Amino acid sequence: MDEASAAQRAELPLLPAGPVQERADAARNRAKALAAAERLFAARGVAAVSMDDIAASAGVGKGTLYRRFGDKSGLAAALLDERESGLQAAMLGGPPPLGPGAPPADRLAAFAAAYLEFVDAHLDLVAMSQTASPGARLRTGSHQFWRQHCRILLSAAGAADPGVRADAILAALTAEQVRHWRHTEGRSLPELAGAITEITRRLALP
Repeated sequence: MDEASAAQRAELPLLPAGPVQERADAARNRAKALAAAERLFAARGVAAVSMDDIAASAGVGKGTLYRRFGDKSGLAAALLDERESGLQAAMLGGPPPLGPGAPPADRLAAFAAAYLEFVDAHLDLVAMSQTASPGARLRTGSHQFWRQHCRILLSAAGAADPGVRADAILAALTAEQVRHWRHTEGRSLPELAGAITEITRRLALP
């Protein structure tokens, strides 16, 4: 294992593999709520679905829904967990260049392209999780993981101020920015991926 990969294993805050152990009825209610939310979000869009809609579709009480998830942004975050964990696993143990075994700059570029694709594929859910409250994006465990991953690779590449450069990469890949590029400016995903990976490689230079 190379030095950057060993550092990642030691320093990266792993995302939860799944929900904590809970009572069978609570687990069933959670699964029903998430399935209903995913179905309704896909059919109507996140903004058009209320917690009342989700509770009714799932057949659970609204109070149960609020206690378990807090609000709609909590539901969005829970739906993203499994997908985020899959990307995390590819970064830590998948094939290069996203996974270990490639030069740091190549891994960083591969992450930027993969994360851009992830945000684009789950745009409404990511947007809700990032904007639930002021600074919400910066407080999530997933953001901390992405930032640490970028910081470690930038440091291994010899880049100055790796924390600031990691922040710059992630700031360019917020849901708001990706939505603007894709739906306001009409840019294609391959075009954006090429531009983002080029910028990322430049940021990895000493």
